[in-house]
Amino acid sequence: MPADDTAGTDPRPARPSVRRRFPALVPSFAPQPLALPGVSTGAVTGPAGPPVPLGLALRGRAPGAAVRRAPAVRGRATGPGVRSPRPPRGNRVRRVYERARRAWDRPLTAYYLIFGAGLLLTVLGLVMVYSASMIKALELSLPGSYFFRKQFLAAVIGSGLMLLASRMPGKLHRALSYPLLVGAVFLMVLVQVPGIGHAVNGNQNWIYLGGPFQLQPSEFGKLALILWGADLLARKQDKRLLTQWKHLLVPLVPVAFMLLGLIMLGGDMGTAIILTAILFGLLWLAGAPTRLFGAVLGVALTLGFILIKTSANRMSRLACIGATDPGPGDRCWQAVHGIYALASGGWFGSGLGASVEKWGQLPEPHTDFIFAITGEELGLAGTLSVLALFAALGYAGIRVAGRTEDPFVRYAAGGVTTWITAQAVVNVGAVLGLLPIAGVPLPLFSYGGSALLPTMFAVGLLIAFAREDPAAKAALAMRRPGVRWKTMRRRATRRPSGER
Repeated sequence: MPADDTAGTDPRPARPSVRRRFPALVPSFAPQPLALPGVSTGAVTGPAGPPVPLGLALRGRAPGAAVRRAPAVRGRATGPGVRSPRPPRGNRVRRVYERARRAWDRPLTAYYLIFGAGLLLTVLGLVMVYSASMIKALELSLPGSYFFRKQFLAAVIGSGLMLLASRMPGKLHRALSYPLLVGAVFLMVLVQVPGIGHAVNGNQNWIYLGGPFQLQPSEFGKLALILWGADLLARKQDKRLLTQWKHLLVPLVPVAFMLLGLIMLGGDMGTAIILTAILFGLLWLAGAPTRLFGAVLGVALTLGFILIKTSANRMSRLACIGATDPGPGDRCWQAVHGIYALASGGWFGSGLGASVEKWGQLPEPHTDFIFAITGEELGLAGTLSVLALFAALGYAGIRVAGRTEDPFVRYAAGGVTTWITAQAVVNVGAVLGLLPIAGVPLPLFSYGGSALLPTMFAVGLLIAFAREDPAAKAALAMRRPGVRWKTMRRRATRRPSGER
């Protein structure tokens, strides 16, 4: 570049360079100018001063200009080799906690918990049914996968029912309650008809459908009581009749006692206990007074004590609570070997399919005591995982029931949550030796299509109720492709022009 013509007209005297003043301290070589394509090398002279190196000219910095640096923080060392101090550990833990709490309070948390826990319990139950029932099927001269295939077919049908229930509107659920109750009562009456009803393990509560398929109507009676009771209480609440005790009890309690009577005619006290828990859950959600609630509970306990006292089989099961020895006549054989299976599992179990108790030692390894086989093969980690899934499902159900404004949704969600959690507690408590063996399956986990189908439909109900929450509706609408694209375009138009 040509030198500026005004460089020589500067009236100020030029200062001697460093090389001229201290020739011994400055090396003799000079830095070569940077060669750029299309730009001639050399120096650039400013408007009033000595020639400026090309590098400074390209940077737009005059020679001798002060370099602006970031202000240093008082009390901290700065420099390229100094690391910034880490935040205190308490603040980091608090940030993680706040982030987890915000994620836990999102509108779709209950939706994901119900769907995920229900799906995982069903899939893990299929795996454990195959592992626990293989030896039992071979003992009966059946293929090793016989019970697994039946359970898999029931899971496929149940998945369809769950999807159907999750997409049905609330009005259709309420309209379905009355036909379902009438059908359940009709089938439970047919169980007591000779030639139609069938007894299994001393309880006559089955109906053969032909071939290897059979049906237990009392399992559908639980779902019928929940839907019908929720609709009844919701209509009475709309009319403000629940403040009167006669409207609170009639006809809910008489119908529930009718179902209990039909169940007890077949001798199935375990199902009767779960049905009683559902009744108490509905009364609790309806706001029954303590005296009224205590009176119904007292009547139920009195009837239960009489039924247990008059049956030798039930008294023997009650005597096996906490047993560590089979006892005389091996009456506590099943309870004790369930404890043996859990104790031999250790932390992580003996491995999937490597159970010893299922080789004829533990009766009903794939139905009532599948939790014991899970503990033996998957260890404490496996059993705690199953319990955590049930806890997540129960929490999500309570959250749905507590956040809704619809009384039918509140009663139905609370009834389903009471059903699943109470049955899980009774089954696991019997396996652990803390409760008497009631003969109820572990929901979504044990073998049995009659128990799996209504339970999966009930999980679909919870999914539908979780979707009906206004905040969840808005969150699900935002996830649709069209809505998301429109939202992103709208946000893009609002950005300032200089932002990339």
